[in-house]
Amino acid sequence: MDVKVILDSLNVWLTQYLSVGQENSWILSVFVIVLMMVVGVFVIRIMFGRMANHLKRTRNIWDDILLESARRPAVMMIWVLGVSWALDVIDVQTGTVLLDVVGPLRKVAVIVLLGWFLIRFIQAAEAALIDPSGIDTTLDATTISAIGKLLRLSLIITVSLVVLQSFGYSISGVLAFGGIGGLAVGFAAKDLLANFFGGLMIYMDRPFKVGDWVRSPDKNIEGTVEDIGWRLTRILTFDKRPLYVPNATFASISVENPSRMTHRRIYETVGVRYCDLKTVKDIVDDVRELLRHHPEIDQDQTLIVNLNKFAPSSLDFFVYTFTKTTNWVRFHQVKEDVLLSIMEIVEKHGAEVAFPTSTVHLLPERELHQAELVNPGMANKYG
Repeated sequence: MDVKVILDSLNVWLTQYLSVGQENSWILSVFVIVLMMVVGVFVIRIMFGRMANHLKRTRNIWDDILLESARRPAVMMIWVLGVSWALDVIDVQTGTVLLDVVGPLRKVAVIVLLGWFLIRFIQAAEAALIDPSGIDTTLDATTISAIGKLLRLSLIITVSLVVLQSFGYSISGVLAFGGIGGLAVGFAAKDLLANFFGGLMIYMDRPFKVGDWVRSPDKNIEGTVEDIGWRLTRILTFDKRPLYVPNATFASISVENPSRMTHRRIYETVGVRYCDLKTVKDIVDDVRELLRHHPEIDQDQTLIVNLNKFAPSSLDFFVYTFTKTTNWVRFHQVKEDVLLSIMEIVEKHGAEVAFPTSTVHLLPERELHQAELVNPGMANKYG
């Protein structure tokens, strides 16, 4: 029903049934509209409150999200409609040009409020999908955040175009201007666009997500990913300093994601003395058996324990194996247990872990004197 018809009916009712003069009926009409607006806001707030208490008892989260998203836009909608209708009454009575402005503004306000409701719904749904105690989903937080940002961006662009059309602007002209101006903007903001498409590639290729530990052998980048934006990715380094990396950087560097490793590797070299030569084979065999029966070592992965090198001061054998855990703290606990057990095996066989040594041969005094007669420099060398 047209708003003008409603206002005319209200004026007739006030004139006939309340004996209000025709010249003063518009004032009372404005008062009635404002009163109805205040009462409507009060009633709708009570209704939303009771519905919210009722829906909290259900297991479905979507109805709670929908209700909470519509609460504030619905209240604002009543205020917008009430104020605009009151201005319509004033315009009709006074003959001003308010009607030319109020009509388009009312349309724009309704469109903006609908867009606000949808944006609130998207934000609430995104938070519920990311929350571990919220809605169950197979999507990770990074994908959900990317979808939410794309939906909000699309919604904002759509609402902006509809608002422009409501004010009489041609959308086709705006799009044409955007196509021509986009070339100039692209040249002027190529770094910004590179970061935008870099962020888009991160969302599509998913080399890492929020919460992952990443590092780069090409750049001094290492830490936990806290946020992936359209221009920057925020990484919290291990010394608790935030690092902001432009997304375009990830298109030109290698990125390692240790968070997705399946195992952690123990790769150590142990050396024993040369005088423990006869016990080396037994030591190596016992260390191999130790690892084969260790509960934290994955037996399905490569496991190597072999004599490897005749070093200058030791006989070196190396240990190469993988733990079941990928947790950083737990891995070092397992590694510590393995190394201490290897030391016990070495001591059990009466051997010792070698350290760098040098041997000095001293000639008897008689031989030293003869050597000095032959070569005077020999005394300084051996003495």
